[in-house]
Amino acid sequence: MMLKGTKVYSIFTGACPKCHQESMYENKNPYALSDVLKINDKCSHCNTRYRLEPSFFYGSMYVSYGVGIAFAVAAFVISYSFLKSSLLTAFIVIVMTVIVCGPIIMRLSRNIWINLFMSYDKSLVKK
Repeated sequence: MMLKGTKVYSIFTGACPKCHQESMYENKNPYALSDVLKINDKCSHCNTRYRLEPSFFYGSMYVSYGVGIAFAVAAFVISYSFLKSSLLTAFIVIVMTVIVCGPIIMRLSRNIWINLFMSYDKSLVKK
């Protein structure tokens, strides 16, 4: 893929931020709700530890707020501006969007958080 080797690739795919060779998550499906936050201890390809310290991913809660707001604003703009719905309908659309996209928002937030602290290392990729 063209974006492989960029932070954008790791953020949107949930791939190891160092080697991009495998998913950080035990289950790639964010809608498997019992597994949504279960993350592997380390990458089996490059041995990168995902939990840099105890409670490392608590910081992703701050990122989650921003990502949730972005989803809510997008839902509002689409429903109110483009579809010309009422304010009440737009509010309902915002609530439903945040609920339905909650697992995706949680994963994106964790992916963004870990990518703030780690960078891709092309020397870890086997040719």
